[in-house]
Amino acid sequence: MLGATRLIAVSAVGSLREDLPPLDFLIPNQYFDRTRSRVSTFFSGGIVAHVGFDKPTCPRLSEHLAAACRRAEVPVHDTGTYVCIEGPQFSTIAESHTYRQLRFDVIGMTSLTEAKLAREAELCYATFALITDYDCWHPQHDSVTVNEIIANLNKNAENVQRAIREALRAIGDERTCKCGSALAHAIITDRSKIPAATKKRLAPIIGKYFPS
Repeated sequence: MLGATRLIAVSAVGSLREDLPPLDFLIPNQYFDRTRSRVSTFFSGGIVAHVGFDKPTCPRLSEHLAAACRRAEVPVHDTGTYVCIEGPQFSTIAESHTYRQLRFDVIGMTSLTEAKLAREAELCYATFALITDYDCWHPQHDSVTVNEIIANLNKNAENVQRAIREALRAIGDERTCKCGSALAHAIITDRSKIPAATKKRLAPIIGKYFPS
């Protein structure tokens, strides 16, 4: 409603690969959903929409974030798969090894639902995934102390602030991606059947497709 068109997220994650060490950043371009209890759509109450989600993040915005990391001298990996678990508990060792066998790259609890809702709201979405530690699969996992993890979190927070500043300097107003028209062919409910209250509730998202 305020006119925002892009959403930059920050997510602390664990690494599922030896070559993705703590304090590196990853810009996910794919997700795998292991959540169960989250509301992940705005469309309910008599309206259904199926947005495309094969590419769950905005390619252009993701490129900006990766380039910003390099300008901020933060180690960054341009692509990767983020497996999103329900939480708040961490994974079991069996789960962690399974995710590694499936060749996922990082694990977290937040980013996926954000990406789904952003797509429905026709916002460009990308995230800085900040690696704080290796997940429980790693042989040295039990030797990592809380103090070490907190130190990594603090260092990542400093680094991501620099990267965000760099990203904001470079992002222009024009959008050349398809995020801004994600709903153009996604609403499948007969428009005459959509309740007035639902149209009003979703007006900030669907208003341009329902001219008065």
